[in-house]
This record gives sequence, C-alpha cells and structure tokens, in this order.
Amino acid sequence: MKTMIKTVAVVLATMTVSVNAFAQEAKKPASPAAMATGKIKDANITIAYASPSVKDRKIWGDLVAYDKVWRAGANEATTFETSKDITVQGKKLPAGKYSFFLVPKESGTWTAVFNKESKQWGAYKYEESKDALRVDVKTKPLQTKQEALVYKVNSNGFTMDWDKISVPVEIK
Repeated sequence: MKTMIKTVAVVLATMTVSVNAFAQEAKKPASPAAMATGKIKDANITIAYASPSVKDRKIWGDLVAYDKVWRAGANEATTFETSKDITVQGKKLPAGKYSFFLVPKESGTWTAVFNKESKQWGAYKYEESKDALRVDVKTKPLQTKQEALVYKVNSNGFTMDWDKISVPVEIK
C-alpha cells in the first residue's frame, strides 16, 4: 500500500512539473511579423515584413549600413505585392510579388529596389540582375522617433518609418 501511495505521489508530482513547463508564456519575437495593405487607384497593395525595434541602438550608418542593400525590415526580405501594373516614382512596375529592399544613403536620397526573387532570407543572396525596378526616393525626418519599424500604405504610395526617418515611395 505504501509503495502504491509513493508511486501515485511521484506520478502526480511529475505531471505537475510537466504541465507547468508547457504552460510557460510564449516569448514575443524580437521582430514580429507585420503586414500593411491598402488600395492605390485600383491596385491592391500588400507589404509583408518583420518589424524590428530601435532599442536604444544607432540605426542608420551603424546597424543598417549606408550604401548597401538592406532587406527593409528583419528576418526574411520584405515583400511587396501589387495586383495591377503600377507606376513607382514615375517608372512602370508590372503586377506581381517582389522582394523589397532599400539602399540607405547618408545624403538622404535612397534607392528603393523591387527584386523578382520574392522568397529570400535577408539580403544575403540578393542579386541585382534580378531587379525588376530601382528608383531613387528622398527621405524625410520624422517629428518623433518611431520605435518599431512600420510600413503604411496611403493614397499616394507607401512609407517605411523607423527611428527618425520616413521613406516615402510614390505610386500611381
């Protein structure tokens, strides 16, 4: 009888520990997945990205290097999808899904890149030869710091806002 009580007690203790171990809250990812959607004229626009935070780091020219292709978010390359042919900064971009990259420049005129290879991890295997479109965009300072990177689609195009910089991209 004593052996049976001990066995039951051990089994119950083991189950309690196991349940508590599995009940731990899932940790929020450092750069959670996010999506921005909207309609510009008759084109449906979808931007899928991972949203890193500033976390008291120097972003531009340090964490994100100047004059190098950047995935415009975290983790996988940001994707940009349009349901119709559009004009970006005055240049044609056919309907489809693209990786979206930025080339930050200290001058404030950055390059926005729409690459035909939509499934990429970061910019590690980026190939310029697969670019569908490259356009120059002029950055704007933000009034207040944007802690988490965010994309916003509006009637004139979209913006990528992070830290103290906004990158507006015009779409017609």
